[in-house]
Amino acid sequence: MKALILAGGGGTRLWPVSRKSKPKQVLPFTDNESLLQKTFKRMAQIFPTEDILISTGLDQVSAILEQLPEISSKNLILEPCRRNTAAAIGLAAIKIAHQNPDESLVIIYSDHYIKDESSYFKIFDTIKTLLNSHPDHTVLVGIKPEYPETGYGYIKTAADVTTVNNHEVFSVEKFVEKPDLETAARYLASDQYLWNPGMFSWKVKNLLELFQTHLPELYAGLMTIQTALGTPGESDVINTEFPKLPAISIDYGIMEKLTKMLVIKAEYGWADIGNWCTIKDILSVKSSDNIVKGKHFHLDSEGNLIYSYTNKLIATLGIKDSIIVDTEDVLLVCPKAQAQNVRKIVEQLEKEGKTEYL
Repeated sequence: MKALILAGGGGTRLWPVSRKSKPKQVLPFTDNESLLQKTFKRMAQIFPTEDILISTGLDQVSAILEQLPEISSKNLILEPCRRNTAAAIGLAAIKIAHQNPDESLVIIYSDHYIKDESSYFKIFDTIKTLLNSHPDHTVLVGIKPEYPETGYGYIKTAADVTTVNNHEVFSVEKFVEKPDLETAARYLASDQYLWNPGMFSWKVKNLLELFQTHLPELYAGLMTIQTALGTPGESDVINTEFPKLPAISIDYGIMEKLTKMLVIKAEYGWADIGNWCTIKDILSVKSSDNIVKGKHFHLDSEGNLIYSYTNKLIATLGIKDSIIVDTEDVLLVCPKAQAQNVRKIVEQLEKEGKTEYL
């Protein structure tokens, strides 16, 4: 089995620290290791180094090789430009199939937090077992919800259930988009809904057949690239053909159209480190804690995340449940409840041509 770490995102909800030149996956947020370093280190405990692939942009190669000296440049699946997750995964799939079409592939995101690694590692044996017994199925991992989260997508399970390696396994009834709070509370009360962390796996041969069926235009482009693999012109063909591929996520392009899917119900303390509020929650013992990086002085302030990347003292008075992030050129201040919307600032700055802040 190959593990593909997706590390090509922009991380706009973690602006102003995450920038185009240095996106969130190569930055540290919860300690001194970058999100990518933490993910790779975790995967290296159960996968040989040569079986861990990293999908990223050409502009991130030097940073990744510097942070992960253990890996070879051959482990990198390089995207000439961003074309979303379907194209990134498809490029990895044809490269793997070129070596072994019967290989299995599991998708790992570089920005996920795992609290209970022991339980997490056990999931992979169950994935392998299911792919071997159901090679024409897509195998997912679903996380048992811990609270009514509105920032995650959900998986609705069917009524049938079986047990594999002490894990409950269900057929998938459908995917559900991010709900409002009332709906999320209803999902939490039901045993049918699981958080969707995007941890998908397939036999590579089956995955390429799914591309052919559901994304034929993208598949045709991948096949053009595949003819050049292993030849002197490989890089040139990828650089020419990859930007032509449709920009669509694997979720919309393929996953939401499938019927042959199995989901493993899991509990291992998962979170998507997608915004500042998530970082605050991960590092807090209790919600009233102030999580501080840098110099901070406060009176009557609680429940805040305060990250300073400058030598300035940040002083707060009566500030509660807020995000304050100070860099050399940008100061971000917003309520925790608005953390998901930080990306809107980035989008507006881009529209106004203020690229020096991106």
